[in-house]
Amino acid sequence: MMYEIIAIYAVIFCLVVGAGFTLVGAIGLLKFNDSMTRLHAPTKVGTIGIGALLLASVIYNGVFNNGAIQELLVMGFLFVTAPISAHFIAKVNMHLRSCDMPPELPEGEKWATFDAPDYTEVEPDLPAPSDPVITKV
Repeated sequence: MMYEIIAIYAVIFCLVVGAGFTLVGAIGLLKFNDSMTRLHAPTKVGTIGIGALLLASVIYNGVFNNGAIQELLVMGFLFVTAPISAHFIAKVNMHLRSCDMPPELPEGEKWATFDAPDYTEVEPDLPAPSDPVITKV
């Protein structure tokens, strides 16, 4: 009897957590405006939410029924395929997005963005470094 009460509370907890995470994922999907940020909410939060809902089903079927392995198989399939599908969606988005090419590096031996600071003006007692600018390899 006590075991069943603990199982019921565990099922309720998993259902509430799963529904909450799924709701947050759905709100994030609607709220974010960029497709890459939209991808983040349902894949991360939705996987945890669906996993918690399936865990509630596993606990319930394990205590009150014979127990079923289908939920564990679905959970494993979800945790394996969700990151792969998210990766493919992100990859398609990167290839379809029009990206500007970065500017060409200037010609010459030195190509650092900023000039080397003059350390002798700040600390006259310190020797100036010989060549602090990054050189092209």
